[in-house]
Amino acid sequence: MSKVENAKAAESARADFIEKIGVIAQTEGLPRIAGRVLAMLLYDGERVSFGQLADALQVSRGSVSSSVRMLESQQLIKRVAKPGDRQDYFQMVDHAFANMVEASVARARRAAEDIEESLQAIPASEAGPRARVAGYAAFYRAMGEGLDTTAKKLRR
Repeated sequence: MSKVENAKAAESARADFIEKIGVIAQTEGLPRIAGRVLAMLLYDGERVSFGQLADALQVSRGSVSSSVRMLESQQLIKRVAKPGDRQDYFQMVDHAFANMVEASVARARRAAEDIEESLQAIPASEAGPRARVAGYAAFYRAMGEGLDTTAKKLRR
């Protein structure tokens, strides 16, 4: 493969990855643009300015602004500076994936607690509903425990 063909293949792989992560983010309830921003920062592995994000992703600055705020609040990216430059730059945080998993752990634990609270209100005479609801709570407890183990491995 020539250098030109290799460069085209690499750019195609990058563009495909960015779009796929945008779709994945969207299926998880996040804005597609936020997924694309995250994917670009992940793939490129360098600081990128606000303007560069908008230009490279061909989206409005408003879309980039709301996306970076969301990703910052989820501790996936951080705002950084370049000496002598007044622009905002963004990059992935250390342990971004552990942060993602830990957020899932917290959601699973909250779900288990809410379900267990409902379980307490179901009369003992309702054996069927109690068993099904208890099983549902156990599912969230197990998911939270498994994800917690994963998060700890990612932090190493």
